[in-house]
Amino acid sequence: MSIQVVDHSRVLDLLPQMIWIGSADGSTTYCNVAWRRYTGIDRPGHSAKCWLDRVHEDECERMRALWLGSRNTDTPREIECRIRDGRGQYRWFAGSLAPMDGTDANTTLQCVTFTDIHQRMRGELALVEHVKVQRRMLDASVDCIKVIDPGGSLQHMNKSGCTALGIAEDERSFGMKWLQLLPKAVHQRGRTALRAARGGKSARFPGFSVAADGAAQHWDNLLTPIQDDAGRTASILCVSRNITSQRRVEERLRIASEIDFLTGLLNRKSFNAQFKTALSKARNGRRLIGLLIADIDHFKQVNDSLGHTAGDHLLRVLGKRFKTCVPTPGFVARLGGDEFAVVLPGISGEDDLIELANTVRQQIDVPIAYGGRLINGGMSVGCAIFPHDSTDVSGLMSSADTALNVLKQGVRGGVCVFDRTMKAAVRRKRAQLACARRIVSDDAVEPHYQPKVRLKDRTLIGLEALLRWRSPKTSTPQLPGKIAEAFNDYELAGQLADIMQRKVLADIAGWLSQGLDPVPVSINAAWAEFLRDDFAERLLKRIEEHQVPTSLVEIEISDGTLSRRGSEFAIRALRLLRKAGVRISLDDFGTGHSSLKCIARYPIDLIKIDGSFVKGMLDETSTLAVVEAMTALGTGLELGVVAEGVELEEQRDILLRAGCNAGQGFLFGAPLRGDRIASLIS
Repeated sequence: MSIQVVDHSRVLDLLPQMIWIGSADGSTTYCNVAWRRYTGIDRPGHSAKCWLDRVHEDECERMRALWLGSRNTDTPREIECRIRDGRGQYRWFAGSLAPMDGTDANTTLQCVTFTDIHQRMRGELALVEHVKVQRRMLDASVDCIKVIDPGGSLQHMNKSGCTALGIAEDERSFGMKWLQLLPKAVHQRGRTALRAARGGKSARFPGFSVAADGAAQHWDNLLTPIQDDAGRTASILCVSRNITSQRRVEERLRIASEIDFLTGLLNRKSFNAQFKTALSKARNGRRLIGLLIADIDHFKQVNDSLGHTAGDHLLRVLGKRFKTCVPTPGFVARLGGDEFAVVLPGISGEDDLIELANTVRQQIDVPIAYGGRLINGGMSVGCAIFPHDSTDVSGLMSSADTALNVLKQGVRGGVCVFDRTMKAAVRRKRAQLACARRIVSDDAVEPHYQPKVRLKDRTLIGLEALLRWRSPKTSTPQLPGKIAEAFNDYELAGQLADIMQRKVLADIAGWLSQGLDPVPVSINAAWAEFLRDDFAERLLKRIEEHQVPTSLVEIEISDGTLSRRGSEFAIRALRLLRKAGVRISLDDFGTGHSSLKCIARYPIDLIKIDGSFVKGMLDETSTLAVVEAMTALGTGLELGVVAEGVELEEQRDILLRAGCNAGQGFLFGAPLRGDRIASLIS
């Protein structure tokens, strides 16, 4: 039955929906009041056109295709599009395309019905845009953000997450199991965290992955439950942050806290930790462990003479050599300054330890150059054995350090293994060094002068300045033997010498200012004083400052100074002093290691026969023969000869007959303070 549009027009005009009815060619047959009012065709000058002419251009082609397609079906088609009103503004409408019969059997019309959905569509579009913005924000995050359902399946993941887990960035059909995307090594930690989040608690666990280039990546994973109104976990938010850079920084900081920055060896902290672990293993396995503590002899001299960069270079080179020569599972550490420690697990006994210690010590014997100059040095090594010498770290360190100190009390250089008799010697040395430091800080040095005389007529020909010091506990002058260890210490020996030289030169200057004619004064110089390599320059400058003629100054060195390590510094200084007019005398001649060849070659003006020979020549003809030989040697080399320790007239007579013309000792006078020497000189 045909529908008569005209008969129903009044009813259709009453509907709020817009209705357009037209033929297949797009000509308008009927449009109700709502359509005419919205499109403005009820105003003069406006005509009814095809509804497609009112569709927004973005939807026009799609709507045209739907309209054409609806001609061949009896089923209405639902549409959504924007329709332009009479003022040119667009609103959203939901429509229905349906075919209908015309006024005759051969005519087919299309009926389009529109319902205003503009407010709803604005809300939906705003929501879509909001979702897009949120998605862009999530994708902009460098963190991997995932939404997981309580069963562990992925619901959503941002761009960074897709990239990290190797999923296409445009993937939107998630649903795979989250844990299956992680390395197997972190599955258990992930399951535990997921179980906690499912129960309503936040959970965190560390993870890692391998990038496409093979580099390891570290992740910090935080799972937070998202609950519904009933308090049930509806989904789980997982935020994974790449902390690889942070881990690298932490690793660098860890290494910096455990490794000595200069040598690359273990530092004291990490050494103690590893040493404790090694002792624990040795204790359980009943094995021996050897400990070496080594330091460079007179390292401060290297810094003072060549500079701290040379000293650092020496430490770096030795650190590399120690790493190479110490067998596994041994390890090496720099404890600080020039002190190194070596732990040697699994040694068989003391002989094995000494052999390895000598290997370590010999690393400094291979030449080390810096700035075109060779760095001369020696090394002393103290040794201790677990469990013989102690059963803990501090005890073994103390034992090895004790052995090292005992070794350094002598000539230095070499290897010394701890035994329990060494404790007293170390305490004695430490007490002497502490006493010497107090003397320096209190400026308590007090020179005393012992006369040197011509034996024939007892005429004063010189003075020897002897170091004395006063203790707060007694007014009696103390002898230098009580601080003998200080003269082997590079720093203390130099400090004591500076004070002694300053006070002796001040006394000479005082005598000169009184109009007296002083005799030459000899000042003792310890071997360690020359290691600074500027001994001569400093002394000559001090002599000049006090305005004392160099002919009144004599430097007295021991027999061993010219044969010990660093003797080249001493020889250089003595030559400079002698050239400037300072006389050089060799003390304790005959008791050291000076060869006849060395005496003839070195800058020596005078030799002093040691008091032990003077004392022994009364009873031993062989000793007398030695005294006569030394006197003849000095005369033959055109050197002055002075006999020390002359206490008896008989000794004086024998020395005169032996050809010795000068002497000193209590027979001619005890050492006196400087203020009492003026009368002796006058």
